[in-house]
Amino acid sequence: MDAMCLRRWGTKAQGTHCREGETGHNVFLEGTMGDTQGSQTISMKLQRIAKQAGSNPEMVFNNLYHLLDFDFLLEAYRRTRKDGAPGVDKVTAKKYAENLESNLRDLHVRLRTHIYKTPPVERVWIDKEGGKKRPIGKPAFEDKIVQRACVMLLSPIFDHDFYDFSHGFREGHSQHQTLHEISTKCWNLNINWILDADVSGFFDNIDHRLLREFIQKRVNDGGVKRLIGKWLSAGVVDDGVWTRSEKGTPQGGVISPLLANIFLHYVLDEWFVQEVQPRMYGRCFIVRYADDFIIGFESERDAHRVMAVLPKRFARFGLSIHPDKTKLVRFGSPQNDALSKHNETFDFLGFTHFWSKSRRGYWVIKRKTMGKRIRRFVKTMWLWCRLNRHLPVDEQHLKLCVKLRGYYQYYAVRYNSRALNDVLYHVKRAWHYWLSRRCDKGKVRWDKFDNLFMRKFPLPLPRIIHKI
Repeated sequence: MDAMCLRRWGTKAQGTHCREGETGHNVFLEGTMGDTQGSQTISMKLQRIAKQAGSNPEMVFNNLYHLLDFDFLLEAYRRTRKDGAPGVDKVTAKKYAENLESNLRDLHVRLRTHIYKTPPVERVWIDKEGGKKRPIGKPAFEDKIVQRACVMLLSPIFDHDFYDFSHGFREGHSQHQTLHEISTKCWNLNINWILDADVSGFFDNIDHRLLREFIQKRVNDGGVKRLIGKWLSAGVVDDGVWTRSEKGTPQGGVISPLLANIFLHYVLDEWFVQEVQPRMYGRCFIVRYADDFIIGFESERDAHRVMAVLPKRFARFGLSIHPDKTKLVRFGSPQNDALSKHNETFDFLGFTHFWSKSRRGYWVIKRKTMGKRIRRFVKTMWLWCRLNRHLPVDEQHLKLCVKLRGYYQYYAVRYNSRALNDVLYHVKRAWHYWLSRRCDKGKVRWDKFDNLFMRKFPLPLPRIIHKI
């Protein structure tokens, strides 16, 4: 009976070919209007801006808006993701591309004459751990193009101001680079304490007035400032009801990460480098990815001093440090068993960080996937297998492989093999359970499923990609 079900699953898969990705994006007008020459011209303009910003740290740019011409918007379109959900106007990337040239020229005219209206962001809610909800914004596709163009203009300027320990949403920086820096700093600076901080609702509570003041330190162009002001006040549509935005950045917007980096550069980064570090008794460091950051200290005295002053610093700018999620943990290199018992762990960027011995007997910093991240992914895969159990088996297999490879691409770091194997095991279990539910000949035993069916439809095995 088990073999019969296995044969039936395989039979349904024969002759079925997944056509995922054939969505019509190939008919877009990308590459039809002087791609190479236009991209090189835009690149040269941005390089000149970056060179000026780097050579003149005090320079204020007030003549940028005119660069938003048709070619610049076309390049911004090319750099904008096409697979996102449509916004309040329900215009998809595919539909916008049907008349791409005329749409972009019309957009250029509206920007040049300052009559461009920023549409509100459509808000949807997704589930979080503990039964809570998280708001997600869906901007209109055309607005994403304009925001991308604005990011292209501003990034070369502010990137020269940002410190190297700020890694969030910057070209040449990544989350794994952030993790590597933590290990390096902890070793080189003899770090013994980690301040793991959490900013409550950061993106929803950014003060608009202060943000404009920070931007004007480097960019005082009226057209750019007007655009940013429109995005900040565009508001959100939640269940058909429009609400004006009094504070915060546009959720889901392309411009939002850059605005957040600018705000935290002046609130946190510059303050830490210029005022905190010179006053410390021991060595210290800070690493930040967007609004997530940790601070490491060699001296316990320094750690408690910063722990006490950090909430006051953020309160000056309308932000608050979460009292329950912010903690100070001992995280020094264990020299003997007595010290190792006092060490704690901390969570950062989806990983739990802890000290442990390597196979050669050396103390090293290891990482494993946070427990709640594993539970969330397994729950998502269980639900996906249940909702898609009617699909042909080879189509399910293809999509499961894509999802697992995407998961491995981030979490496949050194010393995390056990967590990756646990995830693979639970995905197999979920797939086995829901495939068995659609078989009318009885449930297939796990051993036959794992030995026979998995040979024909093997799921990708985890392997370490990032040797941090």
